[in-house]
Amino acid sequence: MDPAFTPLTTADTPAWADLTTVLARADETEEFYSAEDLAEELAEEGVDPQRDTWAVRDRAGDGIVAFGQVRVRVRAELLHGRAIVLLGGGVHPDWRRRGIGRALMDRMEARARELAAGRHPGAPVTLRNPGGLETDPVRHLLIGRGYTLSRYFVQMERSLPGPTPAPPGPTASSATPPSATPSSAVAGYRIVPFTAALSAGTHRARNAAFADHWGSTSTSEAEWADLIGARSFTADCSFLAVASGSGKAAAGDVHAFCLAQDWQDGQLYLALIGTVPAARGVGLARACIAASLEAAVRRPDTEGRPRFSRASLHVDADSPTGATRLYRAAGFAAVKTFATFTRDLPVRSSRSIPPS
Repeated sequence: MDPAFTPLTTADTPAWADLTTVLARADETEEFYSAEDLAEELAEEGVDPQRDTWAVRDRAGDGIVAFGQVRVRVRAELLHGRAIVLLGGGVHPDWRRRGIGRALMDRMEARARELAAGRHPGAPVTLRNPGGLETDPVRHLLIGRGYTLSRYFVQMERSLPGPTPAPPGPTASSATPPSATPSSAVAGYRIVPFTAALSAGTHRARNAAFADHWGSTSTSEAEWADLIGARSFTADCSFLAVASGSGKAAAGDVHAFCLAQDWQDGQLYLALIGTVPAARGVGLARACIAASLEAAVRRPDTEGRPRFSRASLHVDADSPTGATRLYRAAGFAAVKTFATFTRDLPVRSSRSIPPS
């Protein structure tokens, strides 16, 4: 019996989460998701689960053995004149080499063309797909379909508590005890926790900080709301560098940030770290990271024990800001290298698809 391809629904999220756990372990991605996380993905702006997602059922129809997703960000800017389409998915190891991956890619690429042409009429299209580790079998599938390896991203980790970055300064050592407080580490700035009142300023800082990063475009207000409203977002471990008004920067402006997420037991994920170009080089990001790590050490779980035993992040291997050096100085070490593959498509005309 051939497997059945059906859209993902909220009722599927427990089985879908089970599959992502299997894939995270088998392919060593460590991308673990809860059913609640996946339900949020289905509800994101611009996602039509009926047309943009696929579940492949086992013969009994109970379990999910593969899935696929396509996303074209709503109101996203073109990147160097091209529309970017994000593809993703996976096949259970026991169900590989049966043509399921190829069948999923056929469906995803067809929908990708339609979405991109509708939201960015006349623009050429670039498909972007994660390529995993060097041993991931998906790479053979992607290369066979005309994708090329475009970028490497490094996963870095460190233990907690451990040392935290020293406050920036001419006499600062490379590390200080976890009890150090970086809240006044940089003259003219305060290092403060993320709050709703600072959300808009942090959003502006994010767009400014990532403007020169590979593959990045501005985040819309709706996308930002999804990010900070997600179950995984951890506001009390997210810190900002806010201008105090004693220097050239206007008081209250957010110039750097370290935004944290809680995806799996024991690990704090530093999802977004950045500094606006005009404020780089004075240690703002390092101070924000230090504050986030300290907060993580202090955060208890439901039984009063330390919630986090390690912290992790991903960084572009060719980051123009020298971020890898910053993270090494903060105690992080490279543990894995992942690849991103892309494929450029010619222009196809299509009717316009509404933004939401």
